[in-house]
Amino acid sequence: MSEQREVAEFLAENEMTAPPAYRLLDLVAEVGEVAADAAKSSEYGEDPDSLSVPDDELGDALFALLALAEELDTDAGDALATSLSKYEARIDADGDAGSGA
Repeated sequence: MSEQREVAEFLAENEMTAPPAYRLLDLVAEVGEVAADAAKSSEYGEDPDSLSVPDDELGDALFALLALAEELDTDAGDALATSLSKYEARIDADGDAGSGA
């Protein structure tokens, strides 16, 4: 079973479906918690080698992203494959995966 399907079933079983706007806000909040943990653990960038983020915080962010994908009726695996192809094309064309923006 895919991770997205697992999240979808969990949401349905626990009556946790929500509008995409709510899911997006939840994702931003969870990524903010990851950033806060990273900032604190690295002494706000002074010691980047000590950066750490608890697995459960990464899991919360991943859950929120997969829940958003589910509410948008987007296959997360397909979206990832599209992004990887885009990055590969940029590397092939420019030698860099960045968008240049």
